[in-house]
Amino acid sequence: MAVTHRMVVNRTEKDPTPRVSIGLPVYNGERYLASALESILAQTFGDFEVIISDNASTDATPEICRAYTARDPRVRYVRHEINRGAAWNFNHAFGLARGVYFKWHAHDDLLEPTFLERCVAALDRDPQVVLAFSRTRVIDPAGHTLYTYDERLRTESPLASVRFHDLICIGHPCFQVFGVIRTDVLRRTPLIGAYVPSDRILLARLGLLGPFYEAPEHLFISRRHPAQSVRAAKLRARAAWFDPANEGKIVMPHFRTLYEYIKAIRATPLPPEETRRCYVALLHWIASDHNWARMGNDVVHAGRQLGVRALRRMRKTGLTTIARRNSL
Repeated sequence: MAVTHRMVVNRTEKDPTPRVSIGLPVYNGERYLASALESILAQTFGDFEVIISDNASTDATPEICRAYTARDPRVRYVRHEINRGAAWNFNHAFGLARGVYFKWHAHDDLLEPTFLERCVAALDRDPQVVLAFSRTRVIDPAGHTLYTYDERLRTESPLASVRFHDLICIGHPCFQVFGVIRTDVLRRTPLIGAYVPSDRILLARLGLLGPFYEAPEHLFISRRHPAQSVRAAKLRARAAWFDPANEGKIVMPHFRTLYEYIKAIRATPLPPEETRRCYVALLHWIASDHNWARMGNDVVHAGRQLGVRALRRMRKTGLTTIARRNSL
């Protein structure tokens, strides 16, 4: 495997701690992993570490990771023998971070060379900003541009209620979760929960804690391909992707979302008027037609699962009774 990159490290001998930690959780990512790592290592801002957290991959992922750790001291590789789910893996990568700033990076995404430079500069410039990201270009499996994502949310607002409203009430693909985040602020959140859609909940919590910065350039590149979790699994099936322990469990993702939004508001120290406005924003979220329908679907789906389980128990009980009678 040919690996070529430019290494620019800005840290000093007196302060060996990297400015940015990049957590890269991966499971069977052999197809795109090398490209993702190349785009990270080609950054114009070089004072970072890369923490690869491998969730028991069974393909060539370990070999690719070891090749990069041998070539660049900024890359660390940690392999787990059991797949504990995506949520655990994302959070484990963060738990190993040493940097002042932190960024998650998916194994199939890419960065333009100035992504870190622009985001770090924004965070350095304004201590109130908790997360910096850029606009997004979406590509297909071969790397061809499908479209650019330019939806503007008011996450730069000084008002927590405005940020919270847009993050929960305006549909968006949660690209900001792959931005550069203040490590100390991220530690104040529950991180990625083992449920759907915990990435959206995390962004809402971060939005309550401070404003975001968005670079106007399309420096983040999101790849769309059939093997992605959001495409390969239906909403409730994705619960097992977040945590294998969810397999077969009754999940109500939209009621869980409501519950987590309420928890987020209650956990954030805000002026009383801002807290009230956040609850008003949550009422707007509840009142939207699609959320009413989705919460209704949660109830219907849970009822069906309970019904199937009840029938199975009845059949099992009936068969046991028949077997006992036949043995008499």
